[in-house]
Amino acid sequence: MTPTATSADNSLLHSLAIQRRVIWALLMREVINRFGRHNIGVLWLFGEPMIFTLGVATLWSLSGMSHGTGIPVAAFAVTGYSSVLMWRNSVNRCSSAIQSNLNLLYHRNVRVLDVMLTRIVLEMAGATASFMLLSLFFIAIEWILPPQDLLLVVAGWLMLAWFGASLALTIGALTAYSALIERLWHPVAYLLFPLSGAAFMVDWLPATMQQVVLLLPMVHGVEMLREGYFGSAVRTHHDAAYMAACCLALTFVGLFLTRDAALRVEAE
Repeated sequence: MTPTATSADNSLLHSLAIQRRVIWALLMREVINRFGRHNIGVLWLFGEPMIFTLGVATLWSLSGMSHGTGIPVAAFAVTGYSSVLMWRNSVNRCSSAIQSNLNLLYHRNVRVLDVMLTRIVLEMAGATASFMLLSLFFIAIEWILPPQDLLLVVAGWLMLAWFGASLALTIGALTAYSALIERLWHPVAYLLFPLSGAAFMVDWLPATMQQVVLLLPMVHGVEMLREGYFGSAVRTHHDAAYMAACCLALTFVGLFLTRDAALRVEAE
Protein backbone atom coordinates (compact mmCIF):
# COMPACT_ATOMS: atom_id res chain seq x y z
CA MET A 1 0.00 0.00 0.00
CA THR A 2 1.35 3.39 -0.98
CA PRO A 3 1.87 6.18 1.57
CA THR A 4 -0.90 8.17 -0.14
CA ALA A 5 -3.38 5.31 0.22
CA THR A 6 -2.41 4.79 3.85
CA SER A 7 -2.88 8.48 4.57
CA ALA A 8 -6.29 8.42 2.90
CA ASP A 9 -7.34 5.36 4.94
CA ASN A 10 -6.21 6.98 8.18
CA SER A 11 -8.07 10.15 7.28
CA LEU A 12 -11.25 8.19 6.57
CA LEU A 13 -10.99 6.26 9.83
CA HIS A 14 -10.38 9.50 11.71
CA SER A 15 -13.44 11.10 10.09
CA LEU A 16 -15.59 8.06 10.91
CA ALA A 17 -14.42 8.15 14.53
CA ILE A 18 -15.37 11.83 14.78
CA GLN A 19 -18.75 11.13 13.18
CA ARG A 20 -19.42 8.30 15.63
CA ARG A 21 -18.66 10.56 18.61
CA VAL A 22 -20.87 13.32 17.20
CA ILE A 23 -23.84 10.97 16.69
CA TRP A 24 -23.39 9.48 20.16
CA ALA A 25 -23.23 12.91 21.79
CA LEU A 26 -26.33 14.04 19.92
CA LEU A 27 -28.15 10.87 20.96
CA MET A 28 -27.34 11.45 24.62
CA ARG A 29 -28.38 15.10 24.37
CA GLU A 30 -31.65 14.20 22.68
CA VAL A 31 -32.47 11.52 25.24
CA ILE A 32 -31.81 13.86 28.18
CA ASN A 33 -33.75 16.75 26.62
CA ARG A 34 -36.76 14.58 25.83
CA PHE A 35 -36.92 12.23 28.78
CA GLY A 36 -34.88 13.91 31.53
CA ARG A 37 -32.54 12.35 34.05
CA HIS A 38 -35.15 11.30 36.61
CA ASN A 39 -38.09 8.90 36.98
CA ILE A 40 -38.21 6.24 34.25
CA GLY A 41 -36.37 8.51 31.82
CA VAL A 42 -35.30 6.72 28.66
CA LEU A 43 -37.87 3.95 29.20
CA TRP A 44 -40.39 6.37 27.71
CA LEU A 45 -38.54 5.89 24.41
CA PHE A 46 -40.46 2.64 23.90
CA GLY A 47 -43.01 3.18 26.68
CA GLU A 48 -44.96 5.79 24.71
CA PRO A 49 -45.54 3.66 21.58
CA MET A 50 -46.20 0.61 23.77
CA ILE A 51 -48.95 2.36 25.73
CA PHE A 52 -50.65 3.57 22.55
CA THR A 53 -50.51 0.22 20.76
CA LEU A 54 -51.42 -1.77 23.88
CA GLY A 55 -54.39 0.53 24.50
CA VAL A 56 -55.72 0.03 20.98
CA ALA A 57 -55.24 -3.75 21.09
CA THR A 58 -56.87 -4.04 24.51
CA LEU A 59 -59.88 -1.91 23.59
CA TRP A 60 -60.46 -3.87 20.40
CA SER A 61 -60.18 -7.19 22.24
CA LEU A 62 -62.42 -6.25 25.19
CA SER A 63 -65.09 -4.75 22.95
CA GLY A 64 -65.26 -7.95 20.93
CA MET A 65 -64.27 -6.22 17.71
CA SER A 66 -63.03 -8.53 14.97
CA HIS A 67 -62.39 -8.43 11.27
CA GLY A 68 -64.36 -11.57 10.50
CA THR A 69 -61.24 -13.48 9.48
CA GLY A 70 -60.20 -15.29 12.64
CA ILE A 71 -57.06 -13.16 12.89
CA PRO A 72 -56.24 -12.31 16.54
CA VAL A 73 -57.16 -8.68 17.12
CA ALA A 74 -54.10 -8.11 19.31
CA ALA A 75 -51.73 -9.31 16.59
CA PHE A 76 -53.56 -7.24 13.99
CA ALA A 77 -53.27 -4.10 16.12
CA VAL A 78 -49.60 -4.66 16.98
CA THR A 79 -48.54 -5.25 13.38
CA GLY A 80 -50.55 -2.27 12.15
CA TYR A 81 -50.15 0.48 14.72
CA SER A 82 -46.52 -0.26 15.58
CA SER A 83 -45.53 0.22 11.94
CA VAL A 84 -47.45 3.50 11.66
CA LEU A 85 -45.91 4.86 14.83
CA MET A 86 -42.42 4.16 13.52
CA TRP A 87 -42.60 6.11 10.27
CA ARG A 88 -45.00 8.79 11.50
CA ASN A 89 -43.06 9.58 14.69
CA SER A 90 -39.76 9.65 12.80
CA VAL A 91 -41.12 12.27 10.41
CA ASN A 92 -42.76 14.23 13.22
CA ARG A 93 -39.48 14.50 15.10
CA CYS A 94 -37.44 15.40 12.02
CA SER A 95 -39.92 18.07 10.92
CA SER A 96 -38.72 20.26 13.82
CA ALA A 97 -35.10 19.06 13.92
CA ILE A 98 -33.43 21.95 12.08
CA GLN A 99 -35.13 24.82 13.87
CA SER A 100 -34.72 23.32 17.34
CA ASN A 101 -31.02 22.58 16.80
CA LEU A 102 -29.82 25.70 14.99
CA ASN A 103 -27.37 26.51 17.79
CA LEU A 104 -25.70 23.09 17.41
CA LEU A 105 -25.29 23.50 13.66
CA TYR A 106 -22.73 26.24 14.21
CA HIS A 107 -20.30 23.60 15.48
CA ARG A 108 -17.93 22.49 12.74
CA ASN A 109 -18.49 18.75 13.20
CA VAL A 110 -22.29 18.85 13.55
CA ARG A 111 -24.28 18.66 10.34
CA VAL A 112 -27.98 18.71 9.51
CA LEU A 113 -27.75 15.04 8.53
CA ASP A 114 -26.34 14.17 11.98
CA VAL A 115 -29.31 15.80 13.71
CA MET A 116 -31.77 14.03 11.42
CA LEU A 117 -30.15 10.62 11.83
CA THR A 118 -30.11 11.02 15.61
CA ARG A 119 -33.86 11.57 15.77
CA ILE A 120 -34.58 8.82 13.27
CA VAL A 121 -32.48 6.30 15.22
CA LEU A 122 -34.20 7.18 18.49
CA GLU A 123 -37.72 6.89 17.13
CA MET A 124 -37.03 3.64 15.32
CA ALA A 125 -35.30 2.14 18.33
CA GLY A 126 -38.32 2.97 20.47
CA ALA A 127 -40.83 1.61 17.94
CA THR A 128 -38.80 -1.56 17.41
CA ALA A 129 -38.45 -2.21 21.14
CA SER A 130 -42.18 -1.60 21.60
CA PHE A 131 -43.06 -3.97 18.75
CA MET A 132 -40.81 -6.73 20.08
CA LEU A 133 -41.91 -6.42 23.71
CA LEU A 134 -45.62 -6.30 22.89
CA SER A 135 -45.28 -9.30 20.58
CA LEU A 136 -43.48 -11.30 23.25
CA PHE A 137 -46.02 -10.22 25.88
CA PHE A 138 -49.06 -11.25 23.81
CA ILE A 139 -47.38 -14.54 22.87
CA ALA A 140 -46.60 -15.23 26.54
CA ILE A 141 -50.23 -14.69 27.62
CA GLU A 142 -51.40 -16.71 24.58
CA TRP A 143 -53.35 -13.90 22.96
CA ILE A 144 -51.44 -14.51 19.75
CA LEU A 145 -49.30 -17.26 18.25
CA PRO A 146 -45.63 -16.81 17.33
CA PRO A 147 -44.98 -15.49 13.79
CA GLN A 148 -45.23 -18.06 11.00
CA ASP A 149 -42.21 -16.65 9.12
CA LEU A 150 -39.87 -14.62 11.32
CA LEU A 151 -37.56 -13.69 8.42
CA LEU A 152 -40.46 -12.15 6.50
CA VAL A 153 -41.51 -10.23 9.62
CA VAL A 154 -37.98 -8.84 9.92
CA ALA A 155 -37.86 -8.04 6.19
CA GLY A 156 -41.17 -6.17 6.36
CA TRP A 157 -40.10 -4.25 9.45
CA LEU A 158 -36.76 -3.25 7.85
CA MET A 159 -38.52 -2.06 4.72
CA LEU A 160 -40.88 0.04 6.83
CA ALA A 161 -37.87 1.45 8.70
CA TRP A 162 -36.22 2.37 5.39
CA PHE A 163 -39.40 4.09 4.23
CA GLY A 164 -39.70 5.98 7.52
CA ALA A 165 -36.07 7.13 7.45
CA SER A 166 -36.19 8.32 3.85
CA LEU A 167 -39.49 10.14 4.36
CA ALA A 168 -38.18 11.72 7.58
CA LEU A 169 -35.07 13.03 5.79
CA THR A 170 -37.18 14.48 2.99
CA ILE A 171 -39.79 16.22 5.16
CA GLY A 172 -37.19 17.35 7.70
CA ALA A 173 -35.01 18.93 5.01
CA LEU A 174 -37.98 20.62 3.34
CA THR A 175 -38.67 22.56 6.54
CA ALA A 176 -35.47 24.53 5.81
CA TYR A 177 -37.23 26.00 2.79
CA SER A 178 -40.47 26.95 4.52
CA ALA A 179 -41.96 26.64 8.00
CA LEU A 180 -45.24 25.84 6.25
CA ILE A 181 -43.96 22.32 5.52
CA GLU A 182 -44.08 21.34 9.19
CA ARG A 183 -47.63 22.64 9.51
CA LEU A 184 -48.76 20.84 6.37
CA TRP A 185 -47.19 17.54 7.37
CA HIS A 186 -49.44 16.96 10.39
CA PRO A 187 -52.76 16.97 8.46
CA VAL A 188 -51.10 14.91 5.70
CA ALA A 189 -50.03 12.35 8.34
CA TYR A 190 -53.61 12.09 9.60
CA LEU A 191 -54.83 11.56 6.03
CA LEU A 192 -52.20 8.89 5.38
CA PHE A 193 -53.04 6.97 8.54
CA PRO A 194 -56.32 5.39 7.35
CA LEU A 195 -54.66 4.54 4.01
CA SER A 196 -51.50 3.04 5.52
CA GLY A 197 -52.81 -0.50 6.01
CA ALA A 198 -52.82 -0.28 9.80
CA ALA A 199 -56.55 -0.96 10.16
CA PHE A 200 -57.24 -3.08 7.09
CA MET A 201 -55.75 -5.63 4.75
CA VAL A 202 -55.57 -4.91 1.05
CA ASP A 203 -57.50 -8.07 0.18
CA TRP A 204 -60.57 -6.77 2.02
CA LEU A 205 -60.89 -3.79 -0.34
CA PRO A 206 -62.57 -3.58 -3.76
CA ALA A 207 -60.19 -4.14 -6.67
CA THR A 208 -60.17 -0.46 -7.65
CA MET A 209 -59.33 0.66 -4.12
CA GLN A 210 -56.59 -1.98 -3.88
CA GLN A 211 -54.80 -0.38 -6.82
CA VAL A 212 -54.99 3.00 -5.13
CA VAL A 213 -53.64 1.99 -1.70
CA LEU A 214 -50.87 -0.13 -3.23
CA LEU A 215 -49.39 3.06 -4.65
CA LEU A 216 -48.37 3.88 -1.06
CA PRO A 217 -45.03 2.17 -0.21
CA MET A 218 -45.80 1.56 3.47
CA VAL A 219 -48.84 -0.57 2.62
CA HIS A 220 -46.51 -3.14 1.03
CA GLY A 221 -44.39 -3.22 4.20
CA VAL A 222 -47.41 -3.80 6.44
CA GLU A 223 -48.66 -6.57 4.14
CA MET A 224 -45.23 -8.26 4.28
CA LEU A 225 -45.27 -7.96 8.06
CA ARG A 226 -48.69 -9.55 8.33
CA GLU A 227 -47.89 -12.35 5.92
CA GLY A 228 -44.90 -13.16 8.11
CA TYR A 229 -47.12 -13.15 11.20
CA PHE A 230 -50.19 -14.98 9.92
CA GLY A 231 -48.82 -17.06 7.05
CA SER A 232 -51.43 -18.81 4.89
CA ALA A 233 -54.27 -17.63 7.14
CA VAL A 234 -54.33 -14.35 5.20
CA ARG A 235 -54.06 -13.36 1.57
CA THR A 236 -51.63 -10.50 1.13
CA HIS A 237 -50.70 -8.15 -1.70
CA HIS A 238 -47.21 -6.70 -1.71
CA ASP A 239 -44.32 -5.96 -4.04
CA ALA A 240 -40.98 -5.65 -2.27
CA ALA A 241 -39.25 -4.45 -5.44
CA TYR A 242 -41.74 -1.61 -5.88
CA MET A 243 -41.38 -0.56 -2.24
CA ALA A 244 -37.57 -0.70 -2.49
CA ALA A 245 -37.62 1.45 -5.64
CA CYS A 246 -39.83 4.04 -3.92
CA CYS A 247 -37.64 4.06 -0.81
CA LEU A 248 -34.46 4.36 -2.89
CA ALA A 249 -35.85 7.31 -4.84
CA LEU A 250 -37.06 8.95 -1.63
CA THR A 251 -33.65 8.37 -0.02
CA PHE A 252 -31.84 10.13 -2.87
CA VAL A 253 -34.29 13.03 -2.71
CA GLY A 254 -33.95 13.22 1.07
CA LEU A 255 -30.14 13.21 1.00
CA PHE A 256 -30.05 15.85 -1.74
CA LEU A 257 -32.47 18.11 0.12
CA THR A 258 -30.61 17.56 3.40
CA ARG A 259 -27.34 18.62 1.76
CA ASP A 260 -29.00 21.71 0.30
CA ALA A 261 -30.66 22.50 3.64
CA ALA A 262 -27.26 22.37 5.31
CA LEU A 263 -25.92 24.91 2.79
CA ARG A 264 -28.89 27.17 3.46
CA VAL A 265 -28.35 27.01 7.22
CA GLU A 266 -24.64 27.78 6.83
CA ALA A 267 -25.44 30.76 4.60
CA GLU A 268 -27.81 32.33 7.13
